[in-house]
Amino acid sequence: MISFFAHPELMVELEKNAVVPRHVAIIMDGNGRWAEEQKRPRIFGHRAGVDSVREIVETSRTLGIEFLTLYAFSTENWNRPTGEVSGLMGLLKNYLQSELRTMLKNDVRLCCFGEQERLPADVQTVLQQTIAETRMCRSMTLNLALSYGARSELVQAVQSLAQKCRDGILEWQDITEETISDHLFSAGQPDPDLLIRTGGENRLSNFLLWQSSYTELYFTEVKWPDFKKNQFLEAINIFNCRQRRFGRTSAQTKAV
Repeated sequence: MISFFAHPELMVELEKNAVVPRHVAIIMDGNGRWAEEQKRPRIFGHRAGVDSVREIVETSRTLGIEFLTLYAFSTENWNRPTGEVSGLMGLLKNYLQSELRTMLKNDVRLCCFGEQERLPADVQTVLQQTIAETRMCRSMTLNLALSYGARSELVQAVQSLAQKCRDGILEWQDITEETISDHLFSAGQPDPDLLIRTGGENRLSNFLLWQSSYTELYFTEVKWPDFKKNQFLEAINIFNCRQRRFGRTSAQTKAV
């Protein structure tokens, strides 16, 4: 088991008897604006954001979170300046190469949500190698959403189902919510219990739209490079203050 990072200036602990979410998803927003506030290039913020990734992955593993999904690069991010995109791809490749040993040591499996074929060839190679080498790890699954868009994901799922219906493999009447879920990138994984967005924006930005139907949403002004263990534990404490009713009344929920 890996240890917590220490922040002596402020120690946040989980509340007594707190429930740890099984699946946490995070929109890691604010890297570029964080750098601009310091009058530095945007890529400087993305580099700083990698440190937050490491700390949140480590903290999640220590807490016993089973699934962690990080929105690392959206389909819309391809529209950013070429230099920034190239820098992000380089950081991704370096992260995968540098963290493989740590993932194996701590039994963390890597998965990818998104259109991997759009990534640069060298990044695809390293990504597939890391996925293959960690495939037997079981203590935690780290999902990187890369070249990912929820609408595109749903379109691909519908197209796959339509093809199966046309080929006589599936009857349209047999399509259910479970069938659709089974054709998403997240097939076989539970929906997120908690979705965190850093950076001060209060929207989902085309992230896990189907999977987040009953997910608790947590928005914070803290930009991603400043989002560390303490901020993460605070989000989980607030999650524990929520009552998840899933359509039931409060009385029914308490009786369960």
